[in-house]
Amino acid sequence: MDKKVLIFSAPSGAGKSTIVNHLLKVFPSLEFSVSATSRAPRGEERDGREYYFLSAGEFASRVASGDFIEWEEVYSGSCYGTLKSELDRIWAEGHVVVFDIDVRGGLNVKRLLGSQALSVFIMPPSVEELRRRLYGRGTDTPEAIERRVAKAESEMAQADSYDRIIVNDSLDAALAEAEAVVREFLGR
Repeated sequence: MDKKVLIFSAPSGAGKSTIVNHLLKVFPSLEFSVSATSRAPRGEERDGREYYFLSAGEFASRVASGDFIEWEEVYSGSCYGTLKSELDRIWAEGHVVVFDIDVRGGLNVKRLLGSQALSVFIMPPSVEELRRRLYGRGTDTPEAIERRVAKAESEMAQADSYDRIIVNDSLDAALAEAEAVVREFLGR
């Protein structure tokens, strides 16, 4: 079985999740890898759908047990990671694993899986547009948004470490480009 992985990373608000959700509808062989996190659910998020929500203690215990392929403390007190069991589950179904993952995690997975993985960075058209999108969501405080914007600038500086960069200035164009990139990687 060909164990392939698609890695999508971007600053928060760049449109990564929108693009990934579109690709999951277009390509039936793709399956989303649900990450684990130690942060609390936000809004309508549900355990097992957007994330596996673990307590800080349970997260640390699973790290110590070697249950993660990768993990990071992305924000102070908020850890995110990918459980090995999630990859095994998706590959056992004959599907391609799709990651919607932060930049550090994405680069770590690419380093571990090499040519088995295609890494794609979704780039916002500008930092100003990214800020506007984050405020438009209405899910974070102004302080949290400014922390996300500061982090975005350092993440964007790492975009060249990815196999492909898609600028999400026009959503329709970004979706079409993402479809073409995935089709090429899957050999269709």
